[in-house]
Amino acid sequence: MASIKEKLDSVGGFSIDKTVVVDEDRNGKDFNTLEIRNRHFSDSKIHTFILRGTNTAVLALDDVGTQITIAPNTVNFITGNILGVNPQGVVYTAKIESTVHANAAGVVTCLSSMTTVIKDDVPTGQTWSIAPIGSLNRFSYSTTRAGTTNVIKWVVCTQVIAIEWQ
Repeated sequence: MASIKEKLDSVGGFSIDKTVVVDEDRNGKDFNTLEIRNRHFSDSKIHTFILRGTNTAVLALDDVGTQITIAPNTVNFITGNILGVNPQGVVYTAKIESTVHANAAGVVTCLSSMTTVIKDDVPTGQTWSIAPIGSLNRFSYSTTRAGTTNVIKWVVCTQVIAIEWQ
C-alpha cells in the first residue's frame, strides 16, 4: 500500500522528548553534534564536536572515553580551538589545524599539523601540551601536564571536514 510522505512542519519549533532542538526562528539548539552536507556533493560533510579532559589524557566526547569517529577512505581537515586552564585561572589557548587520512582498513594517519599558540601563560617549570592523535577509525587530542599537581582542564571545539578519498 502506498503512503504519502509530508514535509515536517511544526508551529513553534521542533522538540524531542520536550527538549527544543529547532526553535521557531530556525535556530538549532542542544545538539550533541551537528553534521552539515551539501546536497550537490554527497561525498563530503562537516561535523562539529566538543572534547574534554583533565591533566594528561586523551580528550573525549563523553565520560566513557568516546573519541571522534573517522570514516574509512576519507581525507579529513580537522581544526581544534583549544583551551587549557588551571584553578588559578592560568590559561593556555591555541588552534591546531590537521590533515588526517583514514585508509580502507580505517587506520588513521595524521598527514600534517600546524599549531598556532594564541596565549601561553603556563608558569615556568610547568609543561602543558596538546597534540592530535589517530587510531583505528578514531581521532582525538592527547594532552600532557608536567611540573605541577594542579588540575588542568582541557576543552577543544573541533570541526571535522571529511571528504571521501579512495
